[in-house]
Amino acid sequence: MATLLLIHGPNLNLLGVRDAQLYGAKTLRDIEALVTDAAEKLGHKIAAFQSNHEGAIIDFLQKESPNARGIIINPGALTHYSYALHDALRDTKLPAIEVHLSDIISREPWRQVSVTSPACIAQISGKKEQGYIEALGVLHKNMQN
Repeated sequence: MATLLLIHGPNLNLLGVRDAQLYGAKTLRDIEALVTDAAEKLGHKIAAFQSNHEGAIIDFLQKESPNARGIIINPGALTHYSYALHDALRDTKLPAIEVHLSDIISREPWRQVSVTSPACIAQISGKKEQGYIEALGVLHKNMQN
């Protein structure tokens, strides 16, 4: 059973309370359960983590990536400025998928820029919680190759 890291950045602990039109009505726990169930059906295990602190996310990546096969990450606002997170993702040498609940391309100009996506094999945006399931499918297929 391969372990996949499911990482959520700043403010995502407030899902279900934040603007539902942009982010959906599901809570973070709902999304984690959805991804965990789908991963188990594919024979994978999920290690989930959320933090509002950039360094804690990087520490989690450094500690957990040696025992993982892939990463699904929603960096939140870190997407737009965290070169440190970009480097940490690259350093894992794992396939990573960047996921955003809202469609960042159709939002404010500063949200349209991702400095973390070049460290990922794909970016999925604007599909609410279904984006995570799509990301899981991409990782699963990537691991089969």
